[in-house]
Amino acid sequence: MAYPKERPGKLVIQLLAAARLQFFIAKGPLSSRIGLHYQSRSRISKMTSDAIETRLFINNEFVQGKQGKTFKVYNPYNDQEICHVHEATKEDVDLAVDAAEAAFPQWSSIAAHERAAYMFKFAQLVQRDAPQLAELDSMCMGKPVELLKKMDIPACVGVFNYFAGSGYHILGESSLSSPNFLNVSVRQPYGVVGLIIPWNVPMIMFAFKVAPALICGNTVVLKSSEKAPLSSIKLAALIKEAGFPPGVVNVVSGFGDPTGSAIGLHRKIRKISFTGSVATGRKILKMAADSNLKNVSLELGGKSPAIIFEDADLEAAARYTHYSINHNSGQHCQANSRVLVQESIADAYIDMVKKLMAKVTLGDPADPSTFQGPQVDQKQLAHIQRLVDQGSKDGTLVCGGKRHGTTGAFIEPTILKNVPLDSAAYTEEIFGPVVILNTFKDEKEVLAEANCTDFGLFSKDTQYTECITDPAAPLVPQSSTASVYTQNFDRAVRVAKALEAGAVGINCSVPVRAVDMPIGGWKQSGMGKELSLHGLNTYTELKTIFMKYNADPTAMAVGTWHSGQQVDGIR
Repeated sequence: MAYPKERPGKLVIQLLAAARLQFFIAKGPLSSRIGLHYQSRSRISKMTSDAIETRLFINNEFVQGKQGKTFKVYNPYNDQEICHVHEATKEDVDLAVDAAEAAFPQWSSIAAHERAAYMFKFAQLVQRDAPQLAELDSMCMGKPVELLKKMDIPACVGVFNYFAGSGYHILGESSLSSPNFLNVSVRQPYGVVGLIIPWNVPMIMFAFKVAPALICGNTVVLKSSEKAPLSSIKLAALIKEAGFPPGVVNVVSGFGDPTGSAIGLHRKIRKISFTGSVATGRKILKMAADSNLKNVSLELGGKSPAIIFEDADLEAAARYTHYSINHNSGQHCQANSRVLVQESIADAYIDMVKKLMAKVTLGDPADPSTFQGPQVDQKQLAHIQRLVDQGSKDGTLVCGGKRHGTTGAFIEPTILKNVPLDSAAYTEEIFGPVVILNTFKDEKEVLAEANCTDFGLFSKDTQYTECITDPAAPLVPQSSTASVYTQNFDRAVRVAKALEAGAVGINCSVPVRAVDMPIGGWKQSGMGKELSLHGLNTYTELKTIFMKYNADPTAMAVGTWHSGQQVDGIR
């Protein structure tokens, strides 16, 4: 592999204040300018299908799949076909892995700041092409273009810049505690890593996985979702434009089978990172076990709770939790899909959230006034409607609950109240603009309900203090995040510590992130971390090197164990 003599652009390492970049919607401003109506006018995309790249990106070239297979991608706003995208088969994945394997020795051997230069250049190109990237994702999965420009694009750029500046933080340890030995640990890249990203936030997930993998010296094969592959293909084009050497980044499109399976089972891939459903995460683990015991990181589903105590700033809690569940049409695994409200304030909270939901503008994602676009497709809409109907039957429908319009995959923002804990609506991840609102009496009761989600049932005979761990009981993904709203500092810290979740917001809800802090689920919401130096280290293997030396050059040292006893025969 011949690397260019001139690196792309100038290496400008600006890690922002205190190396901290936060991308968030702090006040939910969009919720103040919305009205529940459907924008019926049809907007024609500026992009034509002929202008959209749809091929596989292997070894820095766009190529057709070996078998010539393609699949259709649809716009969920109007159910119209966008284009045909090339599907990668096992043979195509093999070619991508071979290209990544060939690129690894030289990519991993160059200095960290040289790898960073490519990444900084890539981030600049993403910012330059933000309008096109936003339109591609909006067409595929229905997210409003304005939200993509304000959240997804800055997140992608920020994550690449953060990790580009983290290359010299890939550190080991040293020890002189063993006599006559200098011992060090070092972190080294795996080699070829497989990355599988979901459809709900493709650009953000591309950055979360590709950026840390690259700065550590790995080469990658990334599979995008068949529902939203177009932005990943465009990002691949920017990888080439940024000057990355051939084979360092490879992007393939396709379904879980055969494309995802080919990655999961590939023996040359030594690390895999997957974001998606719990069911598919289990399959990924099995594939890793059945192949080469590759290292696995999983970021899976959840039923993230928000706990609102009676002393909370109720207006702020309503605004945050409303935005959390309605942002991206409820299509993110960290949404506060369960809101647990203390009994004394439940009615007031419901009134506030109902008013916010009544103002939500459903419509054309290309329209700047739209807050909620469609669900990703008709299949997802049917899944949501099934669970809403079940929740309405088992509990109480407060508002919404119906499909909106006759075209596109739209559903009204929905509140379900007093849903039993064994209802499918409570135990299954809905992944839509649907919140389940239950009440509680005290801290002990609410913590039991918030945490007891491995199998989703409680024993009422013990006042919600025991979780029934019957393997036959309904499965509920555990929270990757949780929130607690209270003005009592002691309670806030106490509850945050007790919540069994990978991240806890005190008086705030997702989406709130800081790239220098780790995220990742507990229990069945996954394993491993993303973002921060913890996410960086995920893409390295740890090696210990023992170096023996003679403290007294006139004598041969004798090795010792921690017990202090000499070991005969070690010279």
